[in-house]
Amino acid sequence: MSRMANNPVQLPKGVEAALRGGEVSVKGGKGSLQLALPVEVEVAQGEEGLRVSARRNSRRAHAMVGTVHSLLRNMVTGVSEGYEKKLELRGVGYRARAQGSKLNLTLGYSHPIDYAVPEGIKVETPSQTEISVSGADKQKVGQVAAEIRAFRPPEPYKGKGIRYVGERVFSKEAKKK
Repeated sequence: MSRMANNPVQLPKGVEAALRGGEVSVKGGKGSLQLALPVEVEVAQGEEGLRVSARRNSRRAHAMVGTVHSLLRNMVTGVSEGYEKKLELRGVGYRARAQGSKLNLTLGYSHPIDYAVPEGIKVETPSQTEISVSGADKQKVGQVAAEIRAFRPPEPYKGKGIRYVGERVFSKEAKKK
């Protein structure tokens, strides 16, 4: 069993958790999230927070305890603080512009790319070469950032493309004659 799962998931002020059947819902200032629990795991709410335990003594049940604990901790952090991923565009003429629930990208192709932003995710463009993806669901924020990056991943010769802020792209040397 996960050692982290021995500790309860703390609920900060302003965050409420509700247990209904095989589902846990967490509500906070940034929104609300739900998690369907696997059959092997049970969650109990106490004064110190949410405690995760295995229903039976099997290898899969103990593995799922750690996973559910981590998912619950991410949900609590998401509804209280939120998650954010930042992307930057590098390349001549590469631009991004957020327009309501769409992200308009000009990435050197013959056509502009209009990306429909999923519900629950907020995309902002502080400048033409910066994109900020934020929301309460950690998995969804990461997925949207990865989908945007996949339109033009950074290439290793000139370094052009969309990259995460702080991502290091190793450059290759061009072929010699």
